Amino acid sequence: MSTMKINIRPAKLEDLDNINRVIEAAIMTWNLPERVKRLSLSSYLYTSIDFDHLDIVVSEDDTHGIVGVAAWEQADANDVPVGKTALLLHGIYVDPSHHHQGIGQQLLKRAEQAVLHYNFDALLVKAQSGAEGFFQKQGMRLLPIENTERHYAGRYWKIVTAIGRGERIYEVHPCTSPST
Repeated sequence: MSTMKINIRPAKLEDLDNINRVIEAAIMTWNLPERVKRLSLSSYLYTSIDFDHLDIVVSEDDTHGIVGVAAWEQADANDVPVGKTALLLHGIYVDPSHHHQGIGQQLLKRAEQAVLHYNFDALLVKAQSGAEGFFQKQGMRLLPIENTERHYAGRYWKIVTAIGRGERIYEVHPCTSPST
């Protein structure tokens, strides 16, 4: 674990090129055929329009600039357990040269704080198979597939509730079933 100081802040439109650089570098490490990565890359990159619809944050350090990205928006009611609300985490991307330094965990914590800020019940992510282990280690639980035509196989869920005052004090309740 590195001792470098990481700052997480809201992304700005002028960050877009660096955000996409991080996303591309991260995707190119995925365990997929090169052609699949190359053809799917454009669907993961952000555009200026995404700034109108998503909350996007970046992690940066003084030496390397932007080294991580996370984005979220309100989850569609059809993707979450009945009676629950959630933020949909679109992804956490960390530059490969900064893997295993806690940056992904910090970005996930920021998304959990956003759950509280927007008064949602939980955080939902549709995880790419190579990222499922990360989300499991962070206490997220796999949701069952209830609608085979709609539900993504790797839907992970974490309930987040406040336990005190202040933006950084919260409690996460991993659940084994969506009704908890």
